[in-house]
Amino acid sequence: MWRNSWRIGTKLFAFLALTLVILPLQAQSDRQAGPADGGAEKPLAKAADRAPRVPVWTVASDLVGELSVMTTQYEDTFAGIGNRRSLGYLELVKANPGVDPWLPGEGTQITLPRRYVLPDAKREGIVINLAEYRLYYFHQGQVQVYPVGVGTEDNPSPLTDARVIMRLESPAWYPPKSVRAEYDARNEYLPRMIPPGPDNPLGPYALLLSEDGYLIHGTNKQFGVGMAVSHGCFRMYNEDIARFIYQVDKGTNVTVIRQPVKIGLRGREIWLEVHRPQETYSEREREQLWLEVTRVINEFEQQHPGVEYQRRAIELAVQQADGLPRMIGEQLTRVAVDMPRDRNDGSSEQAGEAPVRMLF
Repeated sequence: MWRNSWRIGTKLFAFLALTLVILPLQAQSDRQAGPADGGAEKPLAKAADRAPRVPVWTVASDLVGELSVMTTQYEDTFAGIGNRRSLGYLELVKANPGVDPWLPGEGTQITLPRRYVLPDAKREGIVINLAEYRLYYFHQGQVQVYPVGVGTEDNPSPLTDARVIMRLESPAWYPPKSVRAEYDARNEYLPRMIPPGPDNPLGPYALLLSEDGYLIHGTNKQFGVGMAVSHGCFRMYNEDIARFIYQVDKGTNVTVIRQPVKIGLRGREIWLEVHRPQETYSEREREQLWLEVTRVINEFEQQHPGVEYQRRAIELAVQQADGLPRMIGEQLTRVAVDMPRDRNDGSSEQAGEAPVRMLF
């Protein structure tokens, strides 16, 4: 009998030992796979609950955010910095003139352009400004700003008022006729459907828009976020879209605009932000931006009478067109002062008031 007991004890010991090995492995597998009714749901929810990669700014004026700097390491590139810090490639290039974007070098000070004049649009839901390759998400008096890739000149993104109609996880891509035609012209094969996976241009997540055929989505090519690279859709970093789709509700408004020149107020300060379209800056583009700046300033002056501008600051904003907001002037005001009612200088000023002009 003792032999049978020994065999039973040995089998029980082996079973317990195996259980101690298998259960932790099974638990780890379950955590990776997620719940049985949708393995990706639990980790995605956690991603949405984590703090966003981009700051959340309270909208108290037309100007939000702040500039900051970082020191590069020897292996850094602007593409890598943008991917890690949720900044677009071109906005980093324009904010750091004279720095090699592919080899900035060890110990170089890099400006991180996170100060924004808000676009001239309704501050509600999603606003995408094609001219600056940025997406603004307004929610409950706050705003977040994400870099996005937009359509090229041949395949431009539409200027539209749309809405979000569906969240998509692990979306399949059905190339439109225009894309298939491009491949046919190059004698290249393109399947009618690209399944989810590393070769899918939509990346792991997407928001389907009511504008037919257009999405806000991730990417299988990290380089290109913050540039004109797509066939018209709006491309985000995968780390951003993984959180963003769970912040945005179905029915959220999506307004797409093109505003290379933005102007706004913070208190009585007047701020101007000018964007050139590419790394290079032709004389023709500079002339076009001058005309646009003139138009925007004239309209602003009609809406806000009694302003004084600093001409040199406006010239610098257009010359650089680097997307960095600059204070270009200030609203004038009138204050009460003690003044005699009878004046001998012939002035028509009313007693008790005097103009105050801001000197620059």
